[in-house]
Formats: sequence, structure tokens, C-alpha cells
Amino acid sequence: MTETILEMRGITKTFPGVKALSNVNLEVERGEIHAICGENGAGKSTLMKVLSGVYPHGTYDGQIIYAGEEVQFKSLRDSEAKGIVIIHQELALSPHLSIAENIFLNNEQKAGNGLIDWNRTNFEAGKLLKRVGLTDNPTTKISHIGVGKQQLVEIAKALSKEVKLLILDEPTAALNDEDSDHLLDLILSLREQGISSIIISHKLNEIKKVADTVTVIRDGKTIETIAKNDVTEDRIIKDMVGRDLEHRYPDHEPQIGEELLRVEDWTAYHPQDPSRVMVDNVSINVRAGEIVGIAGLMGAGRTEFAMSLFGQSYGVRISGKVFMRGREIRTRSVAEAIGNGIAYATEDRKTYGLNLIEDIKRNISMASLRKLERAGLVDDNEEFKVANEYRRSMNIKAPNVLVKTGKLSGGNQQKVVLSKWIYSDPDVLILDEPTRGIDVGAKYEIYSIINRLAASGKGIIVISSELPELLGISDRVYALSEGRITGELPIEEATPESVLKLMTMEKPR
Repeated sequence: MTETILEMRGITKTFPGVKALSNVNLEVERGEIHAICGENGAGKSTLMKVLSGVYPHGTYDGQIIYAGEEVQFKSLRDSEAKGIVIIHQELALSPHLSIAENIFLNNEQKAGNGLIDWNRTNFEAGKLLKRVGLTDNPTTKISHIGVGKQQLVEIAKALSKEVKLLILDEPTAALNDEDSDHLLDLILSLREQGISSIIISHKLNEIKKVADTVTVIRDGKTIETIAKNDVTEDRIIKDMVGRDLEHRYPDHEPQIGEELLRVEDWTAYHPQDPSRVMVDNVSINVRAGEIVGIAGLMGAGRTEFAMSLFGQSYGVRISGKVFMRGREIRTRSVAEAIGNGIAYATEDRKTYGLNLIEDIKRNISMASLRKLERAGLVDDNEEFKVANEYRRSMNIKAPNVLVKTGKLSGGNQQKVVLSKWIYSDPDVLILDEPTRGIDVGAKYEIYSIINRLAASGKGIIVISSELPELLGISDRVYALSEGRITGELPIEEATPESVLKLMTMEKPR
């Protein structure tokens, strides 16, 4: 007979002007992996912040029953004392401290004299690292290990707090396939040790792999809870967006015109190692109204190509030629690239694409302030007008354009990034992982925006790690491997197998 470890009853959470959660119910059995799905902004993370005490008792309505008794957490420390530990999407590790120091931060291993016992700290950290499958020295600085290992350190930190219910918010969002598989296997092994987990994820294939139960939340409400044997991607998607998505990608009938961009023999070297070639004699072209995909494995040089082309000094040495409408141009700086009709939406929107403490209005205008200049000053009224037009046309879900961008969901942040670059009126727009970390409903909206841009005569370059996405939206696909173009396929000839073969083609030695 199963035992319920957690029950959340009628949880309602309201922010000024917004009801984020409305009578949400959630039940988790002891020793199970329970997935929570929903579009960005559906209320998933808000629900977990209520559970963990980030939003303390008294700021929401409803009951939390944990291990058979009602709990009223006032802080994270309260929930952790009961064995509930949350790992956020943005990892809370100090890069300048060691692995061991991070694991026992605020939970120091002290000797009898009250001072930290470093031998014991490192020894206990080593045992925890072994449990999560890490062999790194506990004294290694966090800044010296990759994101995949950092995610495992967070789990080791949770184990040090005698976790009974582990909450993971988008745990694989920033990981490659190998690190993702390792993390998911670890979550499965923790289940065998009797640890319950709640996992928030947009990756439906991962949910099907590990989840025993799936609860779908839409617009702050519980839609349904589905047992493992009844879980299908189509059912989850229908619950998440409120409709069937017969086609994951909107219809696209290309109207391809003249050549806009041509890049010839583009080569870029690593900024820290000038002898290391990151982009190796790449030549591509993009025509008006065309969506061109660039496929490649991690480390293939896709982002390095885009950044170096956009004037971001990736590489001490860069060579090659760029032509716009047949005329050679220079892109030695970002301003020069923008001035010559090229825009680049980075894969890391939170660090490089947006100013999260600024409002929507200023983020949309920041790349094109000259267009708003009147007598040497920014015309505030015109800036408001422009931002409001994009808020409506791009369906940015916010009450007004003065909302801080950091408060928006991932999908809405991406719409702000796109608005910024569309307002700069480029001829060619490079989109690097445009749907990373956003849900299927928001993805469909982004694809529709890309189609509209192509239909208006823009040339679009899409870099994506998701092959189905590239094949679903592109008119033509280039494959990149070890910094070289290994092939070019019209979409009619591009299959997952044919593109993957090109992506894995080794450079002649």
C-alpha cells in the first residue's frame, strides 16, 4: 500500500494584479518521482516556492500536509529541517568556494571548539560525491567544474541535509545529453534509496523516462494527474496548452527571393588559445524570405561562428569576407554589424540578451536608441509607443511595458529579445537556440514569429540543438562539425539520419 508523503490542498497565491495559483492540489507518494508540467508562467515554480517556504505561510491560502501532519513553513530553513530541499534552475553555488565548502555552507562541520573541522568537512563531502557519482577532489573550486557536475554538487548538498523530498526545477535545462542522462539516472537511483522527487521539466521525453506520475498545471490551476502507464506526449501537450497540437510547427510556405547574406571562408581562433581554430573556413549564404538552419553537436562551433560574425570579438584572429546584397561589408564590432543589417539573438538571453533589472520598454529599445533620438535625447513617448506595439503584436504577457524583464517567464523574455532585434530592422537575423528552456506552447508562438519575419523578406539563420526543431522550421540546413561545414541539404532531403551523419563527420587528419 502506498503512503502519501506530501499533499497540497487548495493552494491559492496572489500577487498584485495577478492570481498565480488558484486552488491547486498536488499529492506525492513516498518514494516516487512526480513530474510537474505546464507552460512558462503556469505557476509550477510558484507552487514549489510555496512548498519550500520561499513564499512563507500566511502569504498564500490552502494547506500543506507533509508526512501526515500540517506544516506552516516560514522560510527555506524550516522546510529543509523537515527534509524538503529545492534545487532551482539557477544554481545557488559560490564559484570561488570549494565543492566541500559549498556542500556544507550554512551546515558547517564543526569541531568541539566551535571551529570548522576541515578534515571532516572534506571527508564527508567525499562520501557524498561518491553517492552522486563524482570523483572530483572535494577541495576543487566550483568554478573549475562544468555545469553538469555543479548540478550533481547541488544534489550532494541536498543529501547532506538528509533530504526526504527533493525538488528539481528544470534540472537538465543547461546540460548536454550525456550530463542529462547521468542526472536522470541519479534521480532514479535516489528513488531506490527511498527519496521522493518532484521534477519540473519541459522535456517530455525525460519525463516519460523517469516520472511515476505527472501533474499538469495550466494558468495556475491543476488540470489533471496522470499515472506513468497513461502518459503520452500528446496528452501532456493538450493539457498544457488547452488544445491539440496536430502540428508542432506552424505551416510555412517560403517565398524565397534574392541573396541577402553571403559569408566566405570565415575563420575564427580561440580567444585564449590563438592556435586553436574554432571556425574553419565556413562559407554560407542566406536569401530573402529563407529560414536557414545550422545543425551541430555541442562544441561544433555554431555559436562561435555567430558571435564572431556579429562583431563580438570571439577569437583573437578572425578572417574571411561578408557580403550583404552583393556588397562587401565589415562586422568588426556589434555596432558595425547592426549598422550593416545583421542582428544576433544570443542563446544566453539572461546574461547577454537582456537587462533583467530593466523594464520591457528599455530592453526593446536598447539596440536602437538612435531611432528614438530627438535633439540628442530619447523620446520617452515614442519609446512607450514602440514598446506597447511590440507587447501587443508579440503577445508578451505583462500588464504593461514597465514590468521588469526579470519577472517574465522564459517564453515572454524570449519575445522581448526578438522584439529588440526586430525593432532594429535587420536584413538578416541570427537566432541562437531561440526556444531553449521554453514550453511547447510558447515554442509554437516563437516559430510563428520566425515565419512572419521570413514572410516579410528577412533572412533568418536558426541555430538549434534540437534536430526535430531545425527540420520542422527550416527551408535549408547546414551541418557543422569541428568548426567546418560538412554538408548542406534542402529541407526535402534533410532527415534526422542524414543530418546527424553530417554532424558527426570527423575532420580529415
